[in-house]
Parts: sequence; structure tokens; C-alpha cells
Amino acid sequence: MRTSFNVPDDLVAEFDQVWQEQGLDNRSRAVREAMREYVESHTRLERLRGDAVALVAFDYRHHDVIEALHGVQHEYQDVILNTSHTHQGEWCLESLFCRGSVERVRELSHRLRDFDGVRRVRVMVIREDGTGPQRDR
Repeated sequence: MRTSFNVPDDLVAEFDQVWQEQGLDNRSRAVREAMREYVESHTRLERLRGDAVALVAFDYRHHDVIEALHGVQHEYQDVILNTSHTHQGEWCLESLFCRGSVERVRELSHRLRDFDGVRRVRVMVIREDGTGPQRDR
């Protein structure tokens, strides 16, 4: 299937450099691989049940969203055990160490993605408790 996307020129240039350095044959193959990784990373969290230990990391423009982000973090203090924050110019990197309901961690990651000032949100599940991943039947 052929499709098209609107992607900033600087991101395309960076993407092209990476897939070429990795020795892939072409951009289409690199995009397919990136899409598979995206699907795998998001479906794992969506399929988990029970409790988990996870790290939620995100970067954002400090002045655009800091107050709203702190509000969201306070809403999820039942699963956020610890936070770490560092400044990189106008951008900040925040990491949230979480333990508890996978559903709450998932909701938190979705809420963080809703902000225009947040560039990326990554969730790394460190340990699964409870019933573990649910398989599609």
C-alpha cells in the first residue's frame, strides 16, 4: 500500500541518516521497521493486566506545560513513587518511577501524550505482576 505523511524536513533528514548508517536498503523498509517497533511497544502496555513496576520518561518544553504536568502528576500519585527532572535549555526531561495498577500507569502515559508541549513519552515496564500479558484469542 502506498501512503504519504507530513513530516518535518529535519526529522526526515535525521531518519534517513540513521537508516542509511544501519545499512537498511531503503526508507520504506526503515519506516516499516519503525512502525513495527511502535506497535510492539504500545500493544505490550495495552495488553498487561494487574500491577507493574514501570519507568515513564518524557520530554517537554518547560514553560509551555509545567503547571499542567504537575497537576497530572498529582492526580497519579497513587502510582508515582519517585520523579527525576533535568533541564536541557528550554526542554526538560522528566522520569517517573511507578508501581501499581497497570491501568493507572497506562492512563498516566496517555494523559502525558495529550499535551502539545510534550514531545515524547516512553514507558519501560520493568516488572509485571498480576496476571501478565493477555493474549489475543
